[in-house]
Amino acid sequence: MLIAHLSDPHLRAKGELYQGLVDSNAMFDLALDTLLALRPAPDLVIIGGDLVDGGTEAEYETVRTALQRLGQPVFVIPGNHDDRETFRRCLHDLVRLPDEGPLHFDTHAQWPVRVIGFDVTVPGQHYGEITEASLAWLEQRLAERPDQPTMLLMHQPPVDSGMGFIDTYKCFGGDRLAALVARHDNVERVLCGHIHRFMQIGFGGRQLMTAPSTTTAIALRLEEDASPASFVEPPAFLLHHWRKGGGLATHWVPVGRFPGPLPFF
Repeated sequence: MLIAHLSDPHLRAKGELYQGLVDSNAMFDLALDTLLALRPAPDLVIIGGDLVDGGTEAEYETVRTALQRLGQPVFVIPGNHDDRETFRRCLHDLVRLPDEGPLHFDTHAQWPVRVIGFDVTVPGQHYGEITEASLAWLEQRLAERPDQPTMLLMHQPPVDSGMGFIDTYKCFGGDRLAALVARHDNVERVLCGHIHRFMQIGFGGRQLMTAPSTTTAIALRLEEDASPASFVEPPAFLLHHWRKGGGLATHWVPVGRFPGPLPFF
């Protein structure tokens, strides 16, 4: 089973640039070109938040146009730049969304690996938060299929990245989530976005990974007093590959076209 995992495209209304400087729409189209060229094709696509930059209907229309290129089922969660209700209203007939409340999702038993979307966004804020209600919902979901390999998708990481200017806006309540993950052996990965970079760290006895953005990368500045900045680094996405008896491998996939194939390895 193959799961393509994209994050933080920050799409804009047609003809507009991200931050007035970067064509995030064209970069996302190139990411989809790369995804569509994969063989075998991914079984499903997940997007880990910040689909748009300003939460407007015009931006979600760009999302609709882009996602209609995909033949696979698509599952999405919001990020801090999304507007939950506009997200729900504009995308409800294209992707699978609950009618009210947080925009959690659950792929259930449709595929060998289950993906649970865990909406930790706080409307009007850039940080995330794990509430008692959301934690109870997640624990109930995880207990339903204790033997099915499961990945948990959320937007803000519940850990520090070392980049202080973005860690201010992490997901708070991570200790409680880590304790829950540790109790459920079916959890294979905790997947996040938000920091616009790939990062891997232990969490609740499992691996936590952040997906890179399909647009700009947040500057890898680890000094305590570092100023926030971004770079137009090569965009990428993650590809999670599950094989029966072989476990779950995660590949970092650069976006674009590159020289090759060459007759050596």
